Amino acid sequence: MEKLPKVLESVSKIRFQDCDPFNHLNNAEYLNYMINAREDQLIEHYGIDIYEMGRKEGKSWVVGSTQIAYIKPAFTMEEVKISSQLLQFSDNSLLVEMRMSGLKKGDLKAFMWSNFVHFNLLTQKKEQHSEKFMNLFEAVANPLPETTFEQRISTFRSQKV
Repeated sequence: MEKLPKVLESVSKIRFQDCDPFNHLNNAEYLNYMINAREDQLIEHYGIDIYEMGRKEGKSWVVGSTQIAYIKPAFTMEEVKISSQLLQFSDNSLLVEMRMSGLKKGDLKAFMWSNFVHFNLLTQKKEQHSEKFMNLFEAVANPLPETTFEQRISTFRSQKV
């Protein structure tokens, strides 16, 4: 079996229409950039298209909760690297960290933790992950020493990112 990456990365360019009058990425748009990058990364690296799954199987993941910390602003037309990794998983949920950093300087712009719930769109109820997914999650999970979002913030701030 091919060894799959645990940390997924891609590059995005911050667009004018997503910025505020100060040329900073609007706070709500950080979520869109990171979620969109994660969706693309899942397709590219793991062959998981959540929308195709929804159409064909009636199952996918929905966001259960999100925590985000804004560290430094991202600016109009700046290229950023978005990294994501699976921190934890259970029989019906995933905890994923996504980070946005400057491409040139590598400075951390923001990071977030999102809890995704596996969901059956037909029954409108939580769905158990298949054995295939549980095996994938076991192979790619990349837990951190920090177990809470607040601890993670403290780690980044102590690194003076």
